Amino acid sequence: MLTSYDWIYGSGQIGAVILSFVAGGIALTMFKAARQRKHLRAWRFLLWTLVLFAIVEAVGALRTFGIWSTPWLTHVLVSIILGLLIAALIVQINVTKGYD
Repeated sequence: MLTSYDWIYGSGQIGAVILSFVAGGIALTMFKAARQRKHLRAWRFLLWTLVLFAIVEAVGALRTFGIWSTPWLTHVLVSIILGLLIAALIVQINVTKGYD
């Protein structure tokens, strides 16, 4: 039986998923610009990070409502997100310093 806290927490996660998809749509429009402009190269990694974050939020909402639970998936995806964020940071540092 789900408590009111679970319903509020799950609804908050569903809202985060919806907002992640909206931000992903905005980022997709920037993805084309990131291919053409050198100073936006890090956005390619950030786009994939945003997509994986939306998946983590969706899995978290499913787990809260008791529909589907995979603890290893959330840990693996978060590790990949961290790796992509580090890669984006390194790319941005290289672009800023003028390396190619």
